[in-house]
Amino acid sequence: MLTNPDADEASHTERVMSTALEQLESAALSLARSGPIKERLAEAYRNHLALVNAEELPAALHAEFRACHDALTRERPLRGEDAVRATVRKMSSQQADEVACCVVRLFAAMAREAAAETAVARPEVLDAALTNGSGGAIGAAGANGSTGANGSAGANGSAGARVLRKGVSQVIELCAAEA
Repeated sequence: MLTNPDADEASHTERVMSTALEQLESAALSLARSGPIKERLAEAYRNHLALVNAEELPAALHAEFRACHDALTRERPLRGEDAVRATVRKMSSQQADEVACCVVRLFAAMAREAAAETAVARPEVLDAALTNGSGGAIGAAGANGSTGANGSAGANGSAGARVLRKGVSQVIELCAAEA
């Protein structure tokens, strides 16, 4: 089997390199998983937040990101641990919850910012997102005139024929767009 080393390297680079928004989303998703909050918080920092360059964030988020970063790296580590592990170990569960909320707020603010930029740059993308790609079908009726809960109908005109499913980032972007 022949492989292209340049293509493999580019593919690896694309997986390693990601935007601040993607890293914040991944951190928020790490926090949403099951397990002790302190472990989830340490994992979110090590695998995602540590990779975010504060300069990639909007200026309005710099201070909050730095405060979050400082809150997770403030303690001096013992032998065999890093600053994050030492800090999280000394946190109460309530303090860990507060820092986790900070991470989620950062992601939501970044998603709103990205959605606003997209809406300004390409209004048709926002329209497609709001109509779930149905080309403005909200309020449109099916062949026999009946509509579903959101005002649109399936191909046969029956109510509720289409179930809308959105990912976390899409829901946050839609909420941000509506605000």
